Amino acid sequence: MPAEHIPPGTPEWRTADVLRWLDAVPARWAHPLFALLALAVSVAWEVTAAPVPACTSAEPCGSDWTGLAVAVVLVLSLYWVWRQPRLAIGGLAVTVVALAVEEGVTVFARPSALAYLVATGFAVSGLVHRLAVAGRQRALALEAAGSAAQPLPDAARTFRRGRMSFVLAALFLTVAGFGVHQALGIADAYEKRAVSASHLSGEVTAVDEDDGLLTVTAEGRTYRTETAFPEDFPVDSRVDLVVDGDQAVLVAEPYDAFGWELLVLTGSVTGLAFLVNGVAGRLGARRLRRGPLPVLHVMVREGEEDGRTWVFAADDTEGRRPVLWFHSLYADDDGAEEDEDDLGTGDDDGDFGLDKVAQVLRGDGPAPPLREAVLYGAPYTGAEVAFVARDDEDDPEVAVECSVTSVKPAVPLWNTGGQQARGRKHPRRPVEEIAAGLTPSAEPRVWRAHGFSRGLGAGLLVVQGGGVWAALEDGPSWHWLMLAVALPWLVTSVATATTWRITADRDGLWVLTAWRVRRVPWDVTLSVTHREDGIDIGRAEDDAVRVSPTGWAWLERRLGREPGAERVADELRALLLRPDLRPTDEALSDRQGMPVGPLLVALTVLWGAAALLLL
Repeated sequence: MPAEHIPPGTPEWRTADVLRWLDAVPARWAHPLFALLALAVSVAWEVTAAPVPACTSAEPCGSDWTGLAVAVVLVLSLYWVWRQPRLAIGGLAVTVVALAVEEGVTVFARPSALAYLVATGFAVSGLVHRLAVAGRQRALALEAAGSAAQPLPDAARTFRRGRMSFVLAALFLTVAGFGVHQALGIADAYEKRAVSASHLSGEVTAVDEDDGLLTVTAEGRTYRTETAFPEDFPVDSRVDLVVDGDQAVLVAEPYDAFGWELLVLTGSVTGLAFLVNGVAGRLGARRLRRGPLPVLHVMVREGEEDGRTWVFAADDTEGRRPVLWFHSLYADDDGAEEDEDDLGTGDDDGDFGLDKVAQVLRGDGPAPPLREAVLYGAPYTGAEVAFVARDDEDDPEVAVECSVTSVKPAVPLWNTGGQQARGRKHPRRPVEEIAAGLTPSAEPRVWRAHGFSRGLGAGLLVVQGGGVWAALEDGPSWHWLMLAVALPWLVTSVATATTWRITADRDGLWVLTAWRVRRVPWDVTLSVTHREDGIDIGRAEDDAVRVSPTGWAWLERRLGREPGAERVADELRALLLRPDLRPTDEALSDRQGMPVGPLLVALTVLWGAAALLLL
């Protein structure tokens, strides 16, 4: 990096200091995954074991807005355990106090409530430990930086964060507000109807627990009314009714606004999560602009697949041991957030563009370069930083980038994504190694769904069938909207996971997915990669052809197996880069496969019709 862009007195963050910084990482027991599992299990136990007060005429069941607010805080706290430790501590404390206030301190004599209290204590201990460790990392970073302090570059000073988070927060909170309005409307409509309706007291003569129906005899007439808790109203018990014409409802259960309350819960949790993320990002960026910052001379590299920025020690010129990572965006002098870097408009070296892009996409191009950089801000877990570096060694200018996610240490524990944890743990095999296991063949090569992929498809099929049955069980309702949204994705995923096929012949690839067989000639194919349980085939003329899902790579690795789809992607990449290994014959239609998406749609319709007829 040009010397004029390295502030005078900027110290190098060397390996010895880096190792001390990496040693100050949270202990294994404090990993948020453990806290989330403990909390989730204890919450599930408490929900199923806690006694539910019976609905009575004296204390009817209606909308419990206080309980809903506590539920919002609880769900947010589970999310904040991972993202916002300080807020998680406060949120968990609120839920414990709310439980004690509602049922008294003696509630913790109940095993499930005591389990939740213990799980909360364990989670809070881990959160406090993580905050203390972050403070230790900050102290070590300041010690390494010494007295060197510099103002943030001008471009970074106008960089803004959180815009999209605020937009999404407003959208989801508006949805939550609409849900509140609708739920209150249902309650108001009942109150108005109850004023002019008849109030009767009758005896329960029959209970249909399957359909949740009560038969009540009052003043010589028989009424049928719905209930969510038929077990609370046995035969011969007396109930109070509000009768308006032919309609009768229990005074104990005046209305059902559960669907709208669920919408309020979902919208509130999602909206508040986005709002807090936006505020946290905005405050973190503001802290960077307050005054002179500690600076460190480091090396950086962009991730090949995930776009992360990896930071290395200044003397780690080969990039052997990453220190930390974060996602970043370019900052310009106008304060705009850039999403992409220009690939160039041509220079004295001539044609940079398509050849180099094709090499990178194919996976045989050069790895992203290791670059000198100046890091602004004390790095620690959860911090916001900025850095200045050249895009590549041929670029005389430097660019300013600001973090858009918080700093995380690149430790191998729990597969955090560091190159030692992720990139080196599951390295992409060299093309020569893959080609050595392939022999030239005249016959087309066929890869199809393997056992894990079919198992995943079968599991999704069960979910699909159960979802259709559950949605249709109670007749027309708002659940059908959820079914309409989820069903297309489920049908596509089931059909793809169980029957996907890729056939290679002399001219290209035949790719069978849920709905069609697509032709991808060799001469327009740029890359074949396995990403997020799918196979991406990059093409020159348009977007990639994606086959997903193709299995469950995480589970396959945990069972000590090489993911089947990853092996397929490696062999396809070898054929792409080694034309001499490609088949010499053309694949006939019987080798290309047939989409089963339409057939699965027909079967789903028949299953839905059967559910409507049988229920």
